[in-house]
Amino acid sequence: MEPDPHEIARQIVLRQLTQAPRSRAQLEAALARRGCPPEVASAVLNRMSEVGLVDDTAYAGMLVRSQQVGRGLARRALAHELRLKGVDEEIARAALEEIDPEAEEERARDLVARRMRSLHGLEATTQTRRLAGMLARKGYPSDLALRVIREAVREAPEHRRD
Repeated sequence: MEPDPHEIARQIVLRQLTQAPRSRAQLEAALARRGCPPEVASAVLNRMSEVGLVDDTAYAGMLVRSQQVGRGLARRALAHELRLKGVDEEIARAALEEIDPEAEEERARDLVARRMRSLHGLEATTQTRRLAGMLARKGYPSDLALRVIREAVREAPEHRRD
């Protein structure tokens, strides 16, 4: 007796979801890699969506929150992460709208303050360049980054004028 392709696809999806949360696009890709026919993948994922096991809206919200806290990523970098994970543009936009601009600025300040400890004693231009690179990689807008960096460098004990 041939194994049921729907059951095999269901098992693949469940195994993927026990490892980590995934977007529908990631699950589709995993099924395709395992040779699952597209119509079977679609049927299984539709059913998983109906019962709430596959939910890109919840996934996008979770990804945004965890990457903000864990990695300190800003809106632009989070948008990139969501695109990489195959989250629909509209769902991604809605998840990104939940980001509080003041909280994002506070995260930038925290990241800069932590990094300043390891840059102590360097010239102000070197500190500024390194901090700007770090915040740019994390997706912070340049105007916000420069404002936060200038404040931190100006307040650093080695640059204060007595």
